[in-house]
Amino acid sequence: MKMHLTSAAAGFLLLAGIGAAAAQDVVIAPEQETVIKEYVHKQPLASVKIPGVELNIGSTVPETVELHEVPNVKYRYVVIDNRTVIVDPGTRKIVKVID
Repeated sequence: MKMHLTSAAAGFLLLAGIGAAAAQDVVIAPEQETVIKEYVHKQPLASVKIPGVELNIGSTVPETVELHEVPNVKYRYVVIDNRTVIVDPGTRKIVKVID
C-alpha cells in the first residue's frame, strides 16, 4: 500500500510539472521583444485599469479590453496600470509583462 501511494504521488508531481511547463511554453525571441518595445515606444497607448486582473504570465485579459497589433508579430499588446502587456490574441493570455 505504501509503495502504491508513493507511485501515485510521484505521478501527480510529474503531471503538475508538465502543466507548469506548458503554461510557460511561450518564448518571445529577443529580436521580437526588441521590435515590440520599439513599436510600443513609438505608438504609446493610454493606460487602462482592469480591476481584478493580476498582471501575471498566464492571466487572461478580458474580452472588453482592446488588444493592439504590432506589425509582423504574432502577439498583441495593451498598456495596463502603466505596464506594457504582451498578449496571445487567440487565448487572450498574458505571455509577457514589460516594465
